[in-house]
Amino acid sequence: MNLVADALGWIVLPRPIGRSGSLKRSWRDAFIRFHNQQYAGGGRLVCLALAGFLLAACAGPPAAIIGLSTSAAFDAAVPGLVQRDIYIMTSREMATDPALLFSGDRSPNLNLAKVRVTIPPNHETGEIERPTRLPPDPKDTFTIVDPKVFSGSSQFVADLRINLKGRRGQARDILVFVHGFNTTLTDAVLRAAQFVNDTGFTGVPVVFSWPSKGSTFDYVYDLNSALAARDRLIAAGDLLLAASPAGVDIVAHSMGNFLTMEAIRQAALQGRLNSRHKIRNIILASPDIDIDVFEEQLRATPEGREGVYVLIASNDKALGISRYLAGGVNRVGDADPERLAGLGVTVVDLSQVKDKSSIHHTKFAEAPGVVKLIGERLEAGDSLEASSAPPNQAANVIQGLANLPITVFRGAGRPAGAP
Repeated sequence: MNLVADALGWIVLPRPIGRSGSLKRSWRDAFIRFHNQQYAGGGRLVCLALAGFLLAACAGPPAAIIGLSTSAAFDAAVPGLVQRDIYIMTSREMATDPALLFSGDRSPNLNLAKVRVTIPPNHETGEIERPTRLPPDPKDTFTIVDPKVFSGSSQFVADLRINLKGRRGQARDILVFVHGFNTTLTDAVLRAAQFVNDTGFTGVPVVFSWPSKGSTFDYVYDLNSALAARDRLIAAGDLLLAASPAGVDIVAHSMGNFLTMEAIRQAALQGRLNSRHKIRNIILASPDIDIDVFEEQLRATPEGREGVYVLIASNDKALGISRYLAGGVNRVGDADPERLAGLGVTVVDLSQVKDKSSIHHTKFAEAPGVVKLIGERLEAGDSLEASSAPPNQAANVIQGLANLPITVFRGAGRPAGAP
């Protein structure tokens, strides 16, 4: 494995690059070529450390952009502008800088807020057109405006209930997005807005944001933060159900899958998992979970695994680095699909799907065909797999939406001897 090339992508990947980050991508690619020519075969750990230092010092898009403008002037000034309200449930502490809203520090409380995200008329599916300078220009970039912090859970639930009350059908669904490692609140909100916009999801998006430091060098801190957020994620679910949605879908990414599965396991052991039968689909995208740990997590959920979809890619280089750091133990996101399907979950193999990233860790949101496919299934309430596929075997390539080369392994229930 070319550790430096993979690590370079891993360092910058969790930040949505978009067209505004093309210079940074070019710099990274040039560094990779230099490394391959000059250092192949030796000194890789030293070069890895140097690469991390250089990229950390290279300024990326600003994170402190929340509330720097007001949306009131956008409607008339920017024809074609799209606006989406995003609810925030977080175990982060309030930030001293209001333009960050919440920091990377851990809070013992579940903090609640709402923002409005504007999406520019020139937006392209799978991209996040991030501002590179301040103030953000809504004509060309995403903006996050009108932040509102709720004083308590009752105010949050009342606001959400009013939002849902005037909706019908699938528009009364809630989609919960749980972000991954090295992600600021701004990163998470922008990704959620891009995903719900590009999928065409008509319901109410909610970001559950746990206290990631937003730094490549804080992997252990982030992992512990994810573990510490389990109770808050369960509490967040209780509040969402109190608002009486029609249904709830969960989309988790990378390390966010570890938190999601830990919360599911804990709720199952407490006899509280999906007790109101509102959860429809749990989509685990590129899960950064030890495969053995995942099997243990599933032991607590003998029922309902048919609603769990695991999106994997054998060419996911970010998970390759994670596997290296974990002593060579496979991550769920690049594990053997038949082994995963044998656990009763549905596996969607995206390995052959092309995306713009050289790391292939965010295909669920950045590969346009995949985004549209997920959106159609979420909106229709359908499953992602081909219904004719026999258990534990590859289905035919899913037709439609540019004939994506997706292979699906249907869960085999809970076969004898499975966890």
